[in-house]
Amino acid sequence: MSQSIKEVQEEIIEEFGILDGDMEMTNFYVMELGQKLPEFNEENKTEENIVKGCQSKVWLTAELNGDRINYQADSNTAITKGLVSLLVRIFSGQKADDIIESELFFPQKIGMERFIGTQRSNGFGAMIKQMKLYALAYKSKIEL
Repeated sequence: MSQSIKEVQEEIIEEFGILDGDMEMTNFYVMELGQKLPEFNEENKTEENIVKGCQSKVWLTAELNGDRINYQADSNTAITKGLVSLLVRIFSGQKADDIIESELFFPQKIGMERFIGTQRSNGFGAMIKQMKLYALAYKSKIEL
C-alpha cells in the first residue's frame, strides 16, 4: 500500500525540519533531491512537455499505470529540479481523484517561500497545476 499524499507531505516536512531553517543546507538538500530523480528520457524534452509559467525549463510527463499516475520530470536548473522532484514524489503512484483534490500544505510548513523567490513560487504553482491537469485528463480516460 503506497503512502497517501498527506503522508508523503508529512514525511517531507519532517525531513526539512531536521535542517532547522538553515537556508544554505535547505538549498543544498533541495538540489540533492533533484539529483535523485530518475533519468528523464531525452526524447521527452519537447516543447509540449515544458511546463508553462516556469522561469527555468521544466519538462513533465505522466503515464497511467492501472488506476494510478506516475510522473517523470526534469529541469535545467538544480533548485527547480529539486522542487519538481518533491512534487513527483508526492503525486506519483496516486489515483487521479486524490491528485486533483489534494491540498499541498508542505510548502508553508517548510517555509518554502523563504528559499524560493516569487518567480520560482509561480513556477512551482504552474508545476502543480500541470500535474493536476494530467490527472484530470487521465481521470476521464479511466472513466470511459
